[in-house]
Amino acid sequence: MSYWKKQKISAAIFSLLLGLGLTGGEKAVASKFAVNPVRVSLSAKVSSQILTVENQSEQTLRFQVKVYSWNQDIQGNLQLTETQDIVAFPLLFSLNPGEIRRLRVGTLIPISSSEKTYRISINELPDETNLAGQAAVKILTNIGIPIFLLPTKEVLTGNIANILVSNHHISFQIKNTGNTHFIANNVHIQALGEANKTIFDRQRTGWYILSGTSQLYDLEISPQECRQTQNLIIEVKTENKIFTEKQEIPKDACQ
Repeated sequence: MSYWKKQKISAAIFSLLLGLGLTGGEKAVASKFAVNPVRVSLSAKVSSQILTVENQSEQTLRFQVKVYSWNQDIQGNLQLTETQDIVAFPLLFSLNPGEIRRLRVGTLIPISSSEKTYRISINELPDETNLAGQAAVKILTNIGIPIFLLPTKEVLTGNIANILVSNHHISFQIKNTGNTHFIANNVHIQALGEANKTIFDRQRTGWYILSGTSQLYDLEISPQECRQTQNLIIEVKTENKIFTEKQEIPKDACQ
């Protein structure tokens, strides 16, 4: 999923409910549980960490835990492969209402010069109780937590590349050239015209960009905005760095 399209999630959930065949007399019931912390960092000094899973619902919940190596394609889509690099215990457990379970996560593989990335998925399992005859459809909840196996020494570098204006679209890539991940907290695109007049000024929120990967961003603009734009300034703010790129736009780019 492209993380510029999170606004479509609600529509997707609505479509899912329709696909389940819910009628006006049926209910979709989702469990409520919490996992903390929401990110795990392991290093040469910290080889394991505790997650807590809390059942905040009124029924007993069952869970299965799986761990994946984590990569992303240029669109920001997750690429997950089951792995044994990260060890989690327990892998199967149940929680009574209000109960909290400690989940240990750790690794025995050596630290390297580049960060390794994983995701631990805490998946709710179907209720063993026979729900036949009840006018409800149970929606199972899965929570994914990122795990970072930090490098021996973190180097945070990146740039903005391949800026292109074509067919009333602006596209560019944010490249992570360092050995550790960063989050594109804010992506700022400013277009300037004659006398440096601002043609448009737009901001987007980004997501994780893993070490050695790039993420493609695409912005649709109007024909008038395209014709008036002479220069683009793109700024990406991460937690610790700011990357900026300015590019002149050819006059025939919007013809």
